[in-house]
Amino acid sequence: MLDDNLKTQLKAYLEKLVQPIELVASLDDGDKSRELDALLHDIASMSDRITLRRDDSADARKPSFAINRLGTDVTVSFAAIPMGHEFTSLVLALLWAGGHPAKIDEELANQVRDLEGEYHFETFMSLSCQSCPDTVQALNLMSVLNPNIHHVAIDGALFQSEVEAREIMSVPTVLLNGEAFDTGRMTVEQIIAKLDTGAGERAAEQIKAKEAFDVLVIGGGPAGSAAAVYAARKGIRTGVAAERFGGQVLDTMAIENFVSVQYTEGPKMATALEQHVREYDVDIMNLQRAEKLIPASEPGGLVEVQLANGASLKSRSVILSTGARWRQMGVPGEEQYRNRGVAYCPHCDGPLYKGKRVAVIGGGNSGVEAAIDLAGIVHHVTLVEFDSKLRADEVLQRKLRSLPNVDIIVSAQSTEVLGDGQKVTGLVYTDRENGGIHTVELEGIFVQIGLLPNTEWLKGDVELSPRGEIVIDERGATSMPGVFAAGDATTVPYKQIVIAMGAGSTAALSAFDHLIRTSAPAQQAQAA
Repeated sequence: MLDDNLKTQLKAYLEKLVQPIELVASLDDGDKSRELDALLHDIASMSDRITLRRDDSADARKPSFAINRLGTDVTVSFAAIPMGHEFTSLVLALLWAGGHPAKIDEELANQVRDLEGEYHFETFMSLSCQSCPDTVQALNLMSVLNPNIHHVAIDGALFQSEVEAREIMSVPTVLLNGEAFDTGRMTVEQIIAKLDTGAGERAAEQIKAKEAFDVLVIGGGPAGSAAAVYAARKGIRTGVAAERFGGQVLDTMAIENFVSVQYTEGPKMATALEQHVREYDVDIMNLQRAEKLIPASEPGGLVEVQLANGASLKSRSVILSTGARWRQMGVPGEEQYRNRGVAYCPHCDGPLYKGKRVAVIGGGNSGVEAAIDLAGIVHHVTLVEFDSKLRADEVLQRKLRSLPNVDIIVSAQSTEVLGDGQKVTGLVYTDRENGGIHTVELEGIFVQIGLLPNTEWLKGDVELSPRGEIVIDERGATSMPGVFAAGDATTVPYKQIVIAMGAGSTAALSAFDHLIRTSAPAQQAQAA
């Protein structure tokens, strides 16, 4: 099941087990059960602290398995063959169940331990989803810290009938005690914030008590991370307030153009960014959304950033690196059927549409790449492009046109998402050449039409371009004194990770220069 390289790596990790664990498999006679059985035998053979037992009555889902810490109530469960993106989740589950300590803030760990009541979580995921492992690992860790929390990670591709019966239309989708809990990437902090209603208020009170920063970075993507590192290295008081550290990089599948790194994946890069920032004395405040920017009352004074939780932060300089998000079609039905047939990540949600008909909206590189990927999974793909021709690279267009289960429609304006109240059933578009109205019957719509800057909260405070981007000069300065900006939220012409990092570094150096100049003593008149 595992190649020699993976076996060598896994065996090295399993040497860190400090308590015995038992793998309990629930299998049938299918090929997937035999595949899982081979994987579990490989794992059990690598450590004398691991035993393997088959109990087909242990779980109705087959194939599935549990990792139990012997003599305790600690257990982690998978209804999956956790390879691909979930192999790391498997390794961590083995280590945590085996007593190896997790890297988690002790205060946050205690919040998990203190949760009262019984929680039964189910996470529907796909092995090709780069967003799913964070959610799976967060809930697995919580189940190890608190035995009253139970979690099973379910591969939707293995249990297609259950996915359809429970109307799971996107991954990761989390259910709690059989009811919808949330969708999308989640961290332990985010889950705790939903379960512990007082967590947000306590966080707000802690933020209110913080002293003013020298540099406050808003956003934790590549630009914000670079800005934080460059500012902290100057020895000045630096803070980062972000909704989620890593930003849009977390949603990026493959990165092959980051100079000196031939290939990596978004979540791996996001983890590396945060680890690098944490090497310095930087105050990282996650799950914080900025809502208002208030200028300093005097030159060199404190700029204030008001947060959604009611708290506010003050700083002698601010760097805005709020990034961008997927652009929506903005048509009737889109929001109603979001995560119920309308999706934005083909890598994550594509496996849920196996054998179905889908549309891809957008004829740029991202749209054409999505259509190519989906064509290998779904029954049929219809690519819909507003322009009179596709805008993707020619090599991608040639590949797309060679696929037998793809139709391409250009000069088409999407006007409505149709549904039956529960899920998507079709897409309405208008032919821009003759005005004809057409309906495409389908089960899924993947929107790939570019990005929108996360700058709505800045309107009226700093100058924005007609596209909503923060207007900056060559030093990253905005129209508000002491406020700088970097990354995809700005007027920088190319939205690339490496460019965002350079812009973040520039903004931090400019902020430091601003601090020096505004804190220098006034020039004294020379004696006559």
